[in-house]
Amino acid sequence: MSIVREIAQTLKIKETQVQSAVELLDQGNTIPFIARYRKEATGELDENALRDIEAKLAYLRNLAQRKAEVIRLIGEQDKLTPELQTALETAKILQEVEDLYRPYKQKRRTRATIAKEKGLEPLAALILAQTAKSGQPIDYAYDFLNAELGVVTPEDALTGAQDIIAEIISDDALVRKDIREYFLSKGTLLCKGSKPGEVSPYEMYYDYSEPVGKIPPHRVLAINRGERDGFLAVKIDVPEEVAGIILRKFVRDGIFAPLVSGAGEDAYKRLIAPSIEREVRAEMTSMAEEQAIKVFSANLRNLLLQPPVRGKNVLGIDPSYRTGCKYAAVDDTGKLLQVGVVYPHPPQKRWDEAKQTILAVIRQFGSEIVAIGNGTASRETEAMVAEVIKEGLPGVQFLMVSEAGASVYSASKLAGEEFPELDLTKRSAVSIARRLQDPLAELVKIEPKAVGVGQYQHDVTPKRLDESLSGVVESCVNTVGVDLNTASAALLQYVAGFKAATAKNVIAWREKKGKFRLRSELKLVPRLGEQTFIQCAGFLRLPDGDNPLENTPVHPESYSVAEAILTKVGYRPQDLLAKKEEVKRALGTLDAAAVAAELGAGVPTVKDIIQALQRPGRDPRDELPKPLMHSEITTLESLKPGMLLQGTVRNVVDFGAFVDIGVKQDGLVHISQLSNRFIKHPMEAAAVGDIVKVKVLSIDLTHQRIALSMKDLD
Repeated sequence: MSIVREIAQTLKIKETQVQSAVELLDQGNTIPFIARYRKEATGELDENALRDIEAKLAYLRNLAQRKAEVIRLIGEQDKLTPELQTALETAKILQEVEDLYRPYKQKRRTRATIAKEKGLEPLAALILAQTAKSGQPIDYAYDFLNAELGVVTPEDALTGAQDIIAEIISDDALVRKDIREYFLSKGTLLCKGSKPGEVSPYEMYYDYSEPVGKIPPHRVLAINRGERDGFLAVKIDVPEEVAGIILRKFVRDGIFAPLVSGAGEDAYKRLIAPSIEREVRAEMTSMAEEQAIKVFSANLRNLLLQPPVRGKNVLGIDPSYRTGCKYAAVDDTGKLLQVGVVYPHPPQKRWDEAKQTILAVIRQFGSEIVAIGNGTASRETEAMVAEVIKEGLPGVQFLMVSEAGASVYSASKLAGEEFPELDLTKRSAVSIARRLQDPLAELVKIEPKAVGVGQYQHDVTPKRLDESLSGVVESCVNTVGVDLNTASAALLQYVAGFKAATAKNVIAWREKKGKFRLRSELKLVPRLGEQTFIQCAGFLRLPDGDNPLENTPVHPESYSVAEAILTKVGYRPQDLLAKKEEVKRALGTLDAAAVAAELGAGVPTVKDIIQALQRPGRDPRDELPKPLMHSEITTLESLKPGMLLQGTVRNVVDFGAFVDIGVKQDGLVHISQLSNRFIKHPMEAAAVGDIVKVKVLSIDLTHQRIALSMKDLD
């Protein structure tokens, strides 16, 4: 089966669509570009489908390469039979290829290789064939005695032969496949505490068991961490009947049956079971990592696409106890106006002085919103801000902003370049303020895995996590679009076709030559060629450029089509600015299919162009609910079961959603309390950034835990 056909069947996508997608990817096109500007070619495949195709394509090509390599290696040993070659060529997964190659792979020195060196391979073959009908096994061993090689007695010969048979059984691909499936379907993961009396986050697993096939992904990663930290001893237990798989395949009635049976038992206990257990644990971990990456990616996307709070002066505060609360006032464009530190909390306890300073800063710079980082001392700082507002600043509001990754940003080279005059602690306050104004533009400055919206992300293979999260950031940046004249290098590097070096070259050109007036001027930037321009142009915006089409997602290759569409309704590109509403209404009367046929363009492209012309400068984030603001606070102690509150979803994991309801600790809405209907995963009912209504179920003051519900709120 061809790779294209296999991808199509696996992903349930038409072969023609897959073929076009593969060709476009092979030509070096980016996924955002293909999804947006090559819809006719792919049959309107979206980014998710294209990323699935890309991943499957890479796997199958790697599989094909490994098959060819294994066939070559076995062929060089003159051991490649037609049957083995067919088995290798038809293998569906890498594990099958490795199982088939196992008997021919060069091994370190084993008991079997030592026995072969002693000339016992013919005896092993004789025993394994089990065709002899008379005498005793020991009778056949005398011919293989060799004192010089260490085979002194018949028992030595039979033992060595069994070692060879054990390895043959262990290397059998079908046996390994059947036992692996048995482990997956019948195995039980057993956990015991390695330090039973010691308090740890893993106490619930000190005496724990669960079927391998049913254990949820987040629990797999938690148990792995407990084992890695030395608190848990973990193994997979399977029923003893698993050994029957070997017996049924290899043992026949006859004089050698006990020897083969003994070799099979040795093969299972010494060679197969430990190896298969490692493979199954690795497979469980791989599946758990995939789920963790999937959850993190979805949460990250929702976090990055939070609506910006535009046109507001903001005061950002990074709370702390001993080192004080760092504050930064920024104007409505994010420009830093002032930074400082106040010390309202222990050990200094300069509460009134801190309040007066914050009050003066808010008044001086007209701050309309106070953004407070949600880390250490955040709720105490929130109480101080609430007092300031109540006593002298009616109309000013505050909210908690996730400060995850702020310290990473503060210590980064980028932050040093942006604010060389500030120390690390004050930079984080600026980041917190700007995160409210434009979450995407600020959060792209931080490693995606540091933004704190995952589950066990630190237990996931870094390379796999980074690749997936980078794809999410790239998708978000290109979905929103980037102002070419104001974007930072951190933001520009995620534009389709760009790399970090390209972004820096664009910034350098902009600083030297001034603002870009046309997208085509990008071609003047050193080392930014035609192919890069094609990939990036449609995702870059020029709100004050010479051509109004360049503040839309219309690609330069389609300007002539866009101009023809405008001409058809009696307008020009300049009217997108002066007669915005009239143009929008006129375009709404068009039939996209008829226009496409008339202009010789694709229907999807014409539809996209009409929508883009109707809403020049559109930011899809503006259509989402704005962040939840407060002007007074709620304390953990004031909560009562049954209270109805509004909150912001901060994180979604496999077992529920964490909601910020304005108290010190986020509350947990368990998956069973997320919806009145049955849901398989919390993401069906909640997403990071959602403003939700919740009911308080219980409050545990000792452990600082809040149980919430989103069910039966009426």
